[in-house]
Amino acid sequence: MALAALAPASWGTTYVVTTTLLPADRPLLAATLRALPAGLVLLAAGRRLPRGDWWWKSIVLGMLNFGAFFPLIFFAAYRLPGGVAATIGSVQPLVVALLSLGILRVAPARAVLYSALAGTGGVALLTLTADARLDPLGIAAMLTATSLMAVAIVLAKKWGRPESPLIMTGWQLTVGGLALLPLTLLTEGVPASITGENVLGFAYLGIVGTAIAYALWFRGIDRLPPTSVSLLGLTNPMVATLAGLLILGQTLTFWQVVGFTIALGALLAGQSLNRRPAPPVPDAPVADGSAASPPAASPPAASPPVAQPAGRA
Repeated sequence: MALAALAPASWGTTYVVTTTLLPADRPLLAATLRALPAGLVLLAAGRRLPRGDWWWKSIVLGMLNFGAFFPLIFFAAYRLPGGVAATIGSVQPLVVALLSLGILRVAPARAVLYSALAGTGGVALLTLTADARLDPLGIAAMLTATSLMAVAIVLAKKWGRPESPLIMTGWQLTVGGLALLPLTLLTEGVPASITGENVLGFAYLGIVGTAIAYALWFRGIDRLPPTSVSLLGLTNPMVATLAGLLILGQTLTFWQVVGFTIALGALLAGQSLNRRPAPPVPDAPVADGSAASPPAASPPAASPPVAQPAGRA
């Protein structure tokens, strides 16, 4: 669980890296350079291509996790305050629970659902501000992105994985990056110049925030119940808040501290409760997280890398 939690925790640093190291107003460029280089490196290192059904499954998961998810996240980030985006993203465990019931025939414990609700409340206290604006298109984009990640988690659990998490990460990143590349070139183009700070920021996001993070995330999906994995996404806004506090010199109000505490408590309680067997739904011999569920290898979380009280992913 601890290793899987490092993935959304690393995504929580995306806001700071984006605002301090990357070129301004280049969301698609950032998304493409996060996905494609890392995917090609992992693809070359693994030296394995999908076989059989895994060609189309890799395309589906790659688009859900990267090709469609990244543009929607950045679109939402530019139209919504980070707090609104983070609060919407924090409902992902509930979406995963609903999808798990319908697709995997797995019913999470009621107490786990309560933990998910508490986590959403904690994130709202932590990230929302009184002047938060509600842009309909931004909300729609964030809800869609959150749902796409939830679908990816459940499908990955259903389909299992034919290769190691690193190899499957390479497949999906390459698919997503190739889908993003023409869109980036058509809409944003290439910057006139790239600074050393830009290179450092892209390298961090590509290596730490994407290649390593998603490999750990897929490993977590392989070993944990779907709702447990999605609850780990609560670490995203918490780390983003701490990064803003320590690096950007931001401050926390009393209610933000309360929200942080609630979110942390919900995360710990949800993981603890998910280790207990829950009653299966009819026609299902196992509960959420049972070993009979196929192992998986696809992400996030509906924990997007957008979780700062006032900023973008």
